[in-house]
Amino acid sequence: MIAISSIVAAGAASAQASYVPGIWVDPDGCEHWVMDDGWEGYMTPHTNRQGIPVCRRGNTCAVMNSDQLFATDSYRVSAQGRQMLQQFFQSAGATSYIIAGHTDSRASDEYNMRLSINRANSVARIAQSVGARIADVRGYGERLPKASNRTHAGMAVNRRVEIICIR
Repeated sequence: MIAISSIVAAGAASAQASYVPGIWVDPDGCEHWVMDDGWEGYMTPHTNRQGIPVCRRGNTCAVMNSDQLFATDSYRVSAQGRQMLQQFFQSAGATSYIIAGHTDSRASDEYNMRLSINRANSVARIAQSVGARIADVRGYGERLPKASNRTHAGMAVNRRVEIICIR
């Protein structure tokens, strides 16, 4: 009996060692949380008639060409871009935002991932400076193109920052 309980306790300890508590927002706007016991729950207290959690919907409420915000190979927001973003976040009226950075495919994947997350973080800092709540910041690099990277016009479309509003 003691041997069985010690094995169970050892298994539980190893399971807890890999557990990471946190809060995250799915692309559909569902906020999830995980507590110390490893159980997942939903942040939104609303349920439908069947008892299934109803998530707050998020939609892409802004797509900004990153060429308007950043110089090539930079994540420093231009003065004009800063002003545009501040005005947007002050007037959008969402509960929170998910900021997603994207790039074209001209550099290495590693470089593009780093650049896209840095650009998304730059936009998130501006949002926070005007009191907006940021639910998540993501960098996708070149992995989610909207257009072909074979043309200059397509690459320009792919260099973007998407802002998802959670209402």
